[in-house]
Amino acid sequence: MKSAALKRKRSSFDMALAPYSVWALIFILVPLIFVAYYAFTDNNFNFTTENILRFFTATSNVHADDGTMVEVRTYLVIFMRSLKLAVISTAICLLMGYPIAYIMARAPEKTQKTMMTLIMIPMWMNFLIRTYAWMTILQDTGILNNLLGLFGIDPVHVIGTEAAVIIGMVYDYFPYMVLPIYSIMAKMDLKLLEAARDLGCGSVSVLRRVIFPLSLPGVISGVTMVLIPSISTFYISQKLGNGKFLLIGDAIEGQYVANNLHFAAAIAFILMLVLLVAMAVVKYLTTRHVYGGD
Repeated sequence: MKSAALKRKRSSFDMALAPYSVWALIFILVPLIFVAYYAFTDNNFNFTTENILRFFTATSNVHADDGTMVEVRTYLVIFMRSLKLAVISTAICLLMGYPIAYIMARAPEKTQKTMMTLIMIPMWMNFLIRTYAWMTILQDTGILNNLLGLFGIDPVHVIGTEAAVIIGMVYDYFPYMVLPIYSIMAKMDLKLLEAARDLGCGSVSVLRRVIFPLSLPGVISGVTMVLIPSISTFYISQKLGNGKFLLIGDAIEGQYVANNLHFAAAIAFILMLVLLVAMAVVKYLTTRHVYGGD
């Protein structure tokens, strides 16, 4: 009887999971297969690694700080710039989002709902509208720079293009950092915190030894949800960066617009592999930290 009940329960679970499995197959796995196929073929769909090698070997000449021309690996420079801005944006979201998530988790239920609404309100607006709003604020002729100009501050040097892009990333992806951490902290057993204090831990020790390790799964989810769209974005950099520099998302879009589909797929494929490896390493280290192991 018990075995039959378990089989029926498992069958019901499989049936409930079936729609998601079909959706994931059609809209996730199949597109990834096509990306890999295009990345390793030429315009005649013959197998080649030229597109992959081009990402690492393509060069261009740029102006150095001293005015001289230097040769750089074009797409590696773009990738490192994208990684730098994405990491900075993710770090800012984490530093701001972690204490907010903790405050939300410990607040009364009514306050939690209010704070959740305030965090989610920007997400109710279209992504393009949010980006254009920051263009109005941060550009050289924007509201903020005009206000600073009234006080004799040179507005051109106050908000740099990279800083503007980082602000846009943080604003757009900040909720994705807060919500996973909050969901973990809200379920945290308060008895563990009480036990830690009874054993002599101060507030800092409780945070370092109990709260942070238990919230790591939420932190990793938040970092992943912010880092991936930040590193691959192109619209934010185009609008808030005034077209002064390219990110890896801009490079992919540019190749796609130029109908270089195979090279665009190669860039996307390499970016996907880098992110998957980074996520796997972080998950492995997190699992060891939370659950122990050698």
